[in-house]
Amino acid sequence: QHNPQPGPAPSPAERQPPTLKSAPSLDPISATTPDPADLVPVVLAVTTEANQAQAEQLAKALLERQLVACVSLQPTKALYHWQGAIAQAEEVQLLLKTDARQLHALHQAVLELHSYDTPEWIWWPATSSGGYGHWLLACVEPAGLRPDAGPPTPAGNPGGEAPTG
Repeated sequence: QHNPQPGPAPSPAERQPPTLKSAPSLDPISATTPDPADLVPVVLAVTTEANQAQAEQLAKALLERQLVACVSLQPTKALYHWQGAIAQAEEVQLLLKTDARQLHALHQAVLELHSYDTPEWIWWPATSSGGYGHWLLACVEPAGLRPDAGPPTPAGNPGGEAPTG
């Protein structure tokens, strides 16, 4: 067994643990957060329709009016209070993607076109990545500001295919 002789005691500076100045961040949120300059404010809204056919009809009407850039349809089961009892129904949820400037007109159109007397209407501000957000904003540009050429294809979209989601 070899026992080396202890050397002089380390100074306080030498006793400090080493620091990793160039270590990558282990914080998963900061590691995946896009550059704030590449973020676009958008608005998401939710409503439901009684079935797939009515949901698609409403979605197409809102798209034709250019009040939304995209509508995602999702079959869902709703449980809710109705006339003093708990009811349930199969419905289709519509996630509407738009711009704050179109929110009032979108809400009015949903009230006008919806099959329910009192449709669900919940909305909130959201933030999108740059390419998708700029495409969304161009799709719903108010008529007086819309260029004649129509909305651009999102940046980085291979083959010019429509973005999903």
